Amino acid sequence: MMQSRRNFIKLAGLSIAGGIIAPQFLACDNKPTDLGSPLKNIGLQLFTLRDLLAQNPEEVLKQVSNIGYKHVETYGADPSTGNHWGITTDALKKILNDNNLKTHSGHYDMQKYLDKDASDKENIEKYIEVAHNLGQEFIIAPIPPLNKLNKLGIPEYQYMAEQLNKAGEMSKKAGIKVGYHNHYWEFKEFGNGTKGLDILLAFTEPDLVTFELDLFWITKAGESPQSYFDKYPGRFSQWHIKDMDRANSVPLDLNKFDERTGKRDSINLDEVTKTTKYTEVGSGSIDYKNMATFANESGLKYAYVEQDDIYMPDKYASIKKSYDYMQKNFK
Repeated sequence: MMQSRRNFIKLAGLSIAGGIIAPQFLACDNKPTDLGSPLKNIGLQLFTLRDLLAQNPEEVLKQVSNIGYKHVETYGADPSTGNHWGITTDALKKILNDNNLKTHSGHYDMQKYLDKDASDKENIEKYIEVAHNLGQEFIIAPIPPLNKLNKLGIPEYQYMAEQLNKAGEMSKKAGIKVGYHNHYWEFKEFGNGTKGLDILLAFTEPDLVTFELDLFWITKAGESPQSYFDKYPGRFSQWHIKDMDRANSVPLDLNKFDERTGKRDSINLDEVTKTTKYTEVGSGSIDYKNMATFANESGLKYAYVEQDDIYMPDKYASIKKSYDYMQKNFK
């Protein structure tokens, strides 16, 4: 990493420009395929159906294919064996092929790998092997070290960036790119506007590390996705598409001060859960038709429906409702 970049960041800070880009791109025409643009050719993050996957992975993937999805994003690979949900990589590959499903990306737990104090790091080489065997283009770190959410500061995010660069160097040899997926805690400020996601973007090399922007969580954090596309064009090759219940759309206040301590509030997962509720895409408060006009600016290549919690009794009906909305509204 160039020292000049480090010095610039330290001196200038990492505040994000607040303006919104004028919509200047046609909706979702970034790298279209015969299946349509990235939003028309929407995938599914399988974490959405995690309870069903634990019971019968083969049946779940069959149903996902029957609904119309052509690709899925995996999660939950064992860092030692590479197995997903109790089945081997070869078995998973066969099930995907049998159901005409592809997988371009997977979430791989890197909490220890990204933790500067952990000595027993996850096996990144195993992840690369699994992703390569599945034909994936991206290995995504879905979360930082969760046990240290309230201890993550600038040095910790800089370390995470360095680790992502190292993993990117390793995976590049296999034609795979490493990435990072945000939630809301990456938007907590550390003074002078500096936020965790900004540090990761500034300290990672674009040819080694990409980002998967969760449009729900950046919105819930009170930030503008468009401002990030403007400041970091081409860095967000993947999106997570989930919608926000209209009655629970008030942004989180991540940066208010605790008058007792004089410090910013700590992150309380339980409190956030109380004010967070998901809904099927097109049913909530996020304007995805407008968001789509920034697909080119983002560098969007793949997008995935994900719903952290489904409240409908029929989970397949839920993911079909989201899928149908995407098919109806995007080309």
